[in-house]
Amino acid sequence: MFGLFKKKNKDIKALYSIMDGKSIDLSKVNDEMFSNRLLGDGIAIEPGSNTVVSPCDGEITLVSETKHAIGLKNKDGIEVLIHIGLDTVKLNGLGFETLCKVGDKISVGQPLVNVDRDLLKEKNIPDVTMMVIVEPN
Repeated sequence: MFGLFKKKNKDIKALYSIMDGKSIDLSKVNDEMFSNRLLGDGIAIEPGSNTVVSPCDGEITLVSETKHAIGLKNKDGIEVLIHIGLDTVKLNGLGFETLCKVGDKISVGQPLVNVDRDLLKEKNIPDVTMMVIVEPN
């Protein structure tokens, strides 16, 4: 689906949407790590739903302690980071229900995290969600 993502030695065949909503360019995200693509290229989504799903078949490589970030690797070794919201780390997991753990095998469309978007709104925390192809250093 997102054929624009190319790595130096790997072509990404397909990554599917991680949630319902409106896609926006990473450059529009109000966080320099994402807008300047310091972690890699990708997209951002203004969510229209509360559930984040897997963009591909693969394996979970990271579930942040604060539940706002998920890392995964597809069968071709492409690493993807899903980051939910801006400054959500300060919630310490409040408002996030993880549905996966490190080492889980996952399928495209499989629910990974439920997000209490009403809580984020109440706390004035943007719920924009990023999916980034992680570039190795």
